[in-house]
Amino acid sequence: MIFTLHRYIFRELIRVFVLTGIALTMTLSTGLMFRPIQEYGIAPGQILHLLGYFLPITLTFVLPMAALFAGALVYGRLAYDRELDACRASGIGLMNLVYPGLFLAILVSISTLLLSFYIAPNFVHRAETAIKANAKQILFRNLQRKGFYHVTMEGGYFVIYADRVQPAANTLEGVIITKQKGDRITNFITSRAARVDIDTHSRFNDITIVSRNTREFDEFRQSNVGEISFSGRIPSLLEDNIKFQTIDRLKEIKADPMQFQPIRQRALDARQQLVCEMLADDIRTRMTQSDDYYELIGEDRTIRFSVGRIAPDPARKEKWRLQLTGPIRLFELDVQQQKLICEWNAQEGSLYFEDSGTDATLDMVLNRPSWDRGQSVSGIASSHVIKGLKTPQWILDRIPSDQVRKQINNVTDLVSKPSNTLLEMRNELQLRISRTMDEIISETHSKLVLGLGCVTLILTGIALGVILRGGHLLSAFGASSIPAGALIVCIMAGKDLAKNPATPATTGIFVMWCGLSFLSLVTLLLYRKLTRT
Repeated sequence: MIFTLHRYIFRELIRVFVLTGIALTMTLSTGLMFRPIQEYGIAPGQILHLLGYFLPITLTFVLPMAALFAGALVYGRLAYDRELDACRASGIGLMNLVYPGLFLAILVSISTLLLSFYIAPNFVHRAETAIKANAKQILFRNLQRKGFYHVTMEGGYFVIYADRVQPAANTLEGVIITKQKGDRITNFITSRAARVDIDTHSRFNDITIVSRNTREFDEFRQSNVGEISFSGRIPSLLEDNIKFQTIDRLKEIKADPMQFQPIRQRALDARQQLVCEMLADDIRTRMTQSDDYYELIGEDRTIRFSVGRIAPDPARKEKWRLQLTGPIRLFELDVQQQKLICEWNAQEGSLYFEDSGTDATLDMVLNRPSWDRGQSVSGIASSHVIKGLKTPQWILDRIPSDQVRKQINNVTDLVSKPSNTLLEMRNELQLRISRTMDEIISETHSKLVLGLGCVTLILTGIALGVILRGGHLLSAFGASSIPAGALIVCIMAGKDLAKNPATPATTGIFVMWCGLSFLSLVTLLLYRKLTRT
């Protein structure tokens, strides 16, 4: 008889649980899809395909609420129809009848933990892969809908504008491309037509825009350059969020923070600033100890120069930039035959990296220089730019890619007097690592509290369903939503406290588990009252 009752109650629980879950899933899935649709301009045909990938995220929140509703509704109806009283009269205790609800609660708890730590993060990564696999379609749809598209790159981003697009031919017409750092436009390019090439990788997409019949403007010059290309990377939407990492991935990041892309990018930014200042130190040493010239090698030319003073940007507006102060004397030589091409003299200039890539080259700019090519051929220019200069190999050897974090923490061993910019970048990197570690702890404990809290939450709903049997059937669900809301508030508050650098992470964790302890205490009091009546 007991088995028959348990099967009957469990069947009713499952029926209500499934119907409620479907309704809530359809409602919440639409909200989750809003950001990818807005961010990437996903085609209508892709929406249903992506709903399947976002389903595990939705179920993480839907399963506990659906089980809570089912427990309150089913046990409330059993109590209202006097079926529980009939069971008691037959000698079957209330706690015996709660077993089907407890079994459902344990199933939901295990499912929620699996979804949070494993299934949902894997499906998020698959969703992003599916989105990036249609990168070309996304690019052209954004250009058609908005007229422009943003593409990130190391050190900045560029914005593509186009009058007309031809997806079948991978071409754009009436093209304007602006290359930007922060709010400042560094390059402005116009072209009648451009070709779009997208290289798809497992974790990211590289995009290259090749423009023809191009006219380029920058802060130093304007020129007709024929064909020019811009490369960038389509940004990650969800993969770089700690929330959407599996537990194994969180352990890897905790063991080596440099595996997390946002941290790695900050480390590369700081590394490039360190390279700049090591180069400045070496140039100053050469200028102080001898009258010799400093040499940098480019792709098609070698330069030898001397400067009066070299230092990082004093205004701290530009990272990876060294200010040169005269007298500046520079010789351009043919890289093969070492023959003099031109001699330059100026009072102001700069030496800088365009991005933080490990293979990035240096550019040198001389402001209002005089030039002399020999044989009485000379003059004055508004500016002179030398691109593609290689960083001295000994500097790169001092900062290997697998020891970037260690070398940044020990900048005083590599640079005689680190600039405020470098020290700030080092501190920002350390702060970002600390916040990421706190976020990992916060996310891990919040998922544990939510998963384990499902058991007490559903048992609370069952108890309130029985106690409030005289009222409306939904009143028990409404009443049980109060402790559920309190648990959610504790989880959210605990996460905020754990991520706040002003408070220890243990404070936030304590708040989360206090919420679960409070809910467990409420559940025990409710069942104590039921067993006494």
